[in-house]
Amino acid sequence: MRSKRSQGFSLIEMLIVVVVILIIVAIAIPKLLAVRMTANQTAAAANMRSIDTAATGYASQYTSVGYPAALADLGGADPCTPSSTTACLVDNTLASGSKQGYTFTYAQVSSGTDFTLSGAPTNVNTTGRRYYYSDSTNEIHYNDGSAATAASPVIGS
Repeated sequence: MRSKRSQGFSLIEMLIVVVVILIIVAIAIPKLLAVRMTANQTAAAANMRSIDTAATGYASQYTSVGYPAALADLGGADPCTPSSTTACLVDNTLASGSKQGYTFTYAQVSSGTDFTLSGAPTNVNTTGRRYYYSDSTNEIHYNDGSAATAASPVIGS
């Protein structure tokens, strides 16, 4: 007599496949999060550079004002008409002070003759762990784990 064997996979075989998939996912997710955090930090440095460049361009364009009074002055709603309160130099998301897991804080200093800019991760150790600082020298300083200052190391040196 012939024995009938059912077609398909057994429950044990399916459970083994699920366990292997879960192990692969458990290994991959921490790496994915680390890569995402590095990407956020790189984007934050690039955004700091964009704001630095925009603030310098603003000071050149509006010499009677100097550096902008607020970060929002560098942006402007689309369609944007350039003025001293909406310079149209950076996108509105960046001009709002938050982009790609980082919060940017801008302050005009000495009645428009200088400015300070800092970048901090929105969620430390999730969106990033590196802090940034810049001013009218256009050098971007960084510090891992706490707020960066003018005395912190400079990116690229």
